[in-house]
Amino acid sequence: WFAAVAGGLLLGAAFIILFRHRTSLGGLNVLVLWLQDRFGWRAGLVQGAIDLLILLAAVPWLDARRALWSVVGALAMNLALAVNHRPGRYSAL
Repeated sequence: WFAAVAGGLLLGAAFIILFRHRTSLGGLNVLVLWLQDRFGWRAGLVQGAIDLLILLAAVPWLDARRALWSVVGALAMNLALAVNHRPGRYSAL
């Protein structure tokens, strides 16, 4: 439990730092930042929706316990991102 929540919160903080400096890890993060800039969609909510789809696609290959811990970690990460990242609040540029 602790590892899932703490790891998710640490990842959320890392994504906030990256997003505020207008960088990403590539892949879906680029899409999330683009959707935020283009349509004003909140990055944390979009990232959460994408993570949910990925986790749902993985359910057939995971046992229930691992799927639950993955959901807990993803919720912690996306909650930290959704609550703390607001466009324009801080920008390193």
